[in-house]
Amino acid sequence: MTIPIRNLYYLFSYAWAQFPGGDAVDVGIDKCPDLQNLFGKILTDGVNRLVRRGLDRGYRVHTEETRSPRGRLLMDQIVKEQTLRRGALICQYDDLSHDVLHNQIIKATARVLSRGPTMSTELAHSLRAIERTMANVSDVRLSADMFRRVQLSRHNGQYAVLMKLCEFVFRSTLPEDGGSGARFADVLNDEVRMSKVFEDFLRNFYRHEQSQYHVHAGALQWASSGTTDALALQYLPRMLTDITLRDSERVIIFDAKFYSAPFKSRHGSEKVSSSNLYQLLTYLQHASRAYFSHNIKGGLIYAAAGKPLSLSYTLLGYPVRVEAVDLTMPWQDIRVTLLSLLSDQLSHPEPHLI
Repeated sequence: MTIPIRNLYYLFSYAWAQFPGGDAVDVGIDKCPDLQNLFGKILTDGVNRLVRRGLDRGYRVHTEETRSPRGRLLMDQIVKEQTLRRGALICQYDDLSHDVLHNQIIKATARVLSRGPTMSTELAHSLRAIERTMANVSDVRLSADMFRRVQLSRHNGQYAVLMKLCEFVFRSTLPEDGGSGARFADVLNDEVRMSKVFEDFLRNFYRHEQSQYHVHAGALQWASSGTTDALALQYLPRMLTDITLRDSERVIIFDAKFYSAPFKSRHGSEKVSSSNLYQLLTYLQHASRAYFSHNIKGGLIYAAAGKPLSLSYTLLGYPVRVEAVDLTMPWQDIRVTLLSLLSDQLSHPEPHLI
């Protein structure tokens, strides 16, 4: 799937909960020829903002043998290593340092991106400048475990978006044959990874761009009868919607889909995925029990490139919209299309009755 770089910027910005203001796009975004350069640009801009405010610091525990005591004396080690004979003590102390995990991850990601074969000379230079700026931060090799160990608070929350970017880069970097280097995977063809990005994009878009509905990923309870025993209930899978929008009168459930081909070809004609429809209808039926006083509507939102499509149905009494959103359109057209799905006129005037 081919998507303009400007729209990819919006897609990932919303997915990572960093909302662009109106039509504003960071200077230089449109000059990025591919996703790797886009991520390099976002990283350098983000780190430059961090540097202006001051890189985060944290306390690190140091243990050393010294003739000038500081911190806590480690008596067991002093006795064991007989350091007093040398006129020294073993001390442990906390030191406030930039050498913390989230800074290490940023430095390592800058190094990976700067060596990318398609990275522009200008951005590669800026990424190497990040490494020099973080000279007092340890060089590390990225691993999945690092991202699980990162702990951020409201004091360093500005690192959250950069951590998401760094993890995405890490999981998208593949080693070259022979171990000579690494290449950036064609992530737009990774339906599993991009489905998650598209889902987060839509959920955060609706959270930010409208105020009528409360937006969340909603968990629904299975409508089991009272005779179902507790053991059997434990084996039921979780029923978790991608996007649920709710106000005092309405509930709208959207399922986000990112496929290389949104609609499957059957005997020469394209069809909506039956499994997608079955899943959505299951959500709507159970939502009508959970929100029995609300009007229930639903929709399948597909990512598309160059072939928009809008279909409306009434299925089992529920208004259902199937929308293929053309991500090659100008951003404002995409925005209008997505917001139009919230209209009370969710179905066309003459829907297909099934």
